[in-house]
Amino acid sequence: MKKHYKEIMNQIDTFIFDVDGVLTNGYVHVFANGELGRQMNIKDGYSLKAAINAGYRICIISGGTNEGVRNRLKGLGIEDIYLGVHDKTEKFNELVDMYQLSTNNIFYMGDDIPDYEVMQKVGLASCPKDAVPEIQSICQYISQKKGGEGCVRDVIEQVLKVQGKWHQQFDAKFD
Repeated sequence: MKKHYKEIMNQIDTFIFDVDGVLTNGYVHVFANGELGRQMNIKDGYSLKAAINAGYRICIISGGTNEGVRNRLKGLGIEDIYLGVHDKTEKFNELVDMYQLSTNNIFYMGDDIPDYEVMQKVGLASCPKDAVPEIQSICQYISQKKGGEGCVRDVIEQVLKVQGKWHQQFDAKFD
């Protein structure tokens, strides 16, 4: 019998996210100087920081190469940021080996075909509600939020709540 996604959330210790279509809404703003801009949700950023503070490993694997994205994510405390990745499975395998990770304890959120192969290797595969149908078909959990509109906050908050760690951040501030 297949486990319910909430049961799997209990074992998660590592989050891996795609960027475009997950941490952003998938739209690219082209500015007159040729720069490409993306929009990120501030609540997603808060939850990423909360997860890091609670001791989770956060990794970013993206085909995009925008340095503004790297700067934003580094500012949140994320160290494992891999941009311009053409083979996400290869980078995933490197991360698993480098940190001696158990694939059963890894959560991955993607939204499109480049994420498909990796998503089949993790303990919990998830996507935003506007992910392509092929990705939705292999996910144990589909967020009710779209990419760039809080889907990352949705899943991080759920995992931390299931593991009793969401309210730790409040306790630390009010002690």
